[in-house]
Amino acid sequence: MGITATIINTTTGQPIQRFTFGRMPKPWVSFNLETGELVTADRVEVGKPAPGKFVAPVSVWVTPKG
Repeated sequence: MGITATIINTTTGQPIQRFTFGRMPKPWVSFNLETGELVTADRVEVGKPAPGKFVAPVSVWVTPKG
């Protein structure tokens, strides 16, 4: 079971895309965006699950160069 995370731009605070990781991403994870740009995570946040839900929201904050 993969971890689906929302990728968020650090400078704007806006979501860029959704990305599925094979396991929980580390704070130093590097990956390619849909645009092909290689980015490194600035921080990884795990939120609280909604009432009655099991899955917690995961956000990975990145600073794209372009």
